[in-house]
Amino acid sequence: MAMRFFSDNAAPVHPAVFAALAEADALDTAYDGDRWSKRLDGRLSELFETSVRALWVPTGTAANCLALAALCPPYAGVICHRDAHIQNDEGGAPEFYTHGAKLMLAEGEGAKLTPADIAAVADAIPNDVHRVQPHAVSITNATEYGLVYRPDEVVAIGDLCRARGWRLHMDGARFANAVAAAGCTPAEVTWRAGVDVLSFGFVKNGGMDAEALVFFDTGLADATLRRRKRAGLLLSKGRYLAAQILAMVEDDVWLANGRAANAGAALLADAAGARLVHPVAANEVFLRVSADEAAGLRAQGFDFYDWGPGEARLVVSWNQREADIRPLADAIGALGSPS
Repeated sequence: MAMRFFSDNAAPVHPAVFAALAEADALDTAYDGDRWSKRLDGRLSELFETSVRALWVPTGTAANCLALAALCPPYAGVICHRDAHIQNDEGGAPEFYTHGAKLMLAEGEGAKLTPADIAAVADAIPNDVHRVQPHAVSITNATEYGLVYRPDEVVAIGDLCRARGWRLHMDGARFANAVAAAGCTPAEVTWRAGVDVLSFGFVKNGGMDAEALVFFDTGLADATLRRRKRAGLLLSKGRYLAAQILAMVEDDVWLANGRAANAGAALLADAAGARLVHPVAANEVFLRVSADEAAGLRAQGFDFYDWGPGEARLVVSWNQREADIRPLADAIGALGSPS
């Protein structure tokens, strides 16, 4: 596993999560009435320094799409980046869960949006009954290319949303990496910046099969409970998902794991130098490599994704330490400058 850098989705489960699963392996109330699920609101309210409603779900797709369904009616649209996960990697699930809301695609460097990028999409749409109107914005932190939104950048987007009567969703599949990189508190980059709902990712960061849907506008949660059931996502033994989330937030395991993965990516970034396609802030590294160079790295036992012609994506997981990463850093350094 130390030689595998293709996805943090494949990373091992953190020992604290296994311990929590064992503790939860006892008779309790079914669905979300158990004592673990009932603790989620309170514990995540402490973490985010405000009253929240928190729901467990088994996948990031479910978290994102239930969030969008809560924020956007079927006849409206969600502005997101052209390379956003909800656009390219969720098999039409956003449209399915929202009953047809349109994804409205914006441009931005490194899959990161600015208020100007968002306004450029919205301002080009005539405000008449014939055109789908934006109703929400979705941003990803860290982005699909590993860039991170600082709190002030989210504030600017949140202000735009409030001014136009829109809602704001944050896809936090790598939220731990983003918070660690920004050096901020979870509150500063979410509700204090104008975020209404966060998809709080754990699976990439040491969880097994649990993500949290965190509502800062708590009034949105009740309808989402019904949507979760209707979508077949209300697991009868939900305590196992709740236990995982609680284990990750206790003692800030989630944040320590994010910091560790980011530190490993920084080692690779230092070795890559001019080969970097994007600045490295979180745990993803995008490199310029030829087909022969990529084949040579794989021949040495390193596993990673090709990311379009002449590019590769490397992802460092929470459990990979310097001794695991150094061989790849040395191999990248040995490639020299890109031709």
